Amino acid sequence: MTSRILVVDDEKDLVNLVRYNLEKNGLQVESAYNGSSVLPLVESFQPNLIILDLMLPDRSGYDICRDLKGSAETRHIPIIMLTARSSEYNRVTGFECGVEDYVIKPFSPKELVLRVKAMLARTSGPRPGEAESKCIELGRLKIFPEEFRVLVSDQDISLTHTEFKILMALASQPNRVKTREQMLETVWQEEAESVMDRTVDAQVKRLRAKLGPARDMVETVRGLGYRITMDAPANTNAPESVALESPAVSVSSPIL
Repeated sequence: MTSRILVVDDEKDLVNLVRYNLEKNGLQVESAYNGSSVLPLVESFQPNLIILDLMLPDRSGYDICRDLKGSAETRHIPIIMLTARSSEYNRVTGFECGVEDYVIKPFSPKELVLRVKAMLARTSGPRPGEAESKCIELGRLKIFPEEFRVLVSDQDISLTHTEFKILMALASQPNRVKTREQMLETVWQEEAESVMDRTVDAQVKRLRAKLGPARDMVETVRGLGYRITMDAPANTNAPESVALESPAVSVSSPIL
């Protein structure tokens, strides 16, 4: 099926330029020129990806992103922020709101198309409830990779694609430290070189906040990166330099 892209920007010439390049590459495009049109269009058009301007005449792109990522119906849709604001503050704020990628104006249409295709390739898995899957269990944390679903103490947790991929990267090797460089390569892949270390920190901070009672399972290892541990009390007598043995990860398939 042809992927559907929603382009949101108040500059009509820019929207037409983006539309032309996306459609030339076989993608279906719908457009909006203000923030109030986004949610109704998302409901009717059901885009696979949204290209979102930060400065719209009626609403901030940050607010729209928060609305989309805060809803179980739309949190799975990846968002590429397209804006002239290039400061570290703006980039980090965007990632904290759940943005998956950030493109600065002026931009190369060819690069934007490549970023869209790369994002679609990484996020084209089944939506929640569309497929049965194995379950990775770590203490009170349960992860269903194929369903893009996470439970903490049997309660559903809403994560963005990036947050989910960070959690999977850590959960794949419990108690093993993942450096920021490894996280960038695993989660952002082709875009790793354009993403800052601060972005990793901001996304992990958001992930921790959403994990609630399981937040302390995601630990910061100073000077190295992050690791996920079982949520049992830590052994305070163990020296910091001793490598922990990875616990067995329980993987169970649903009974058909």
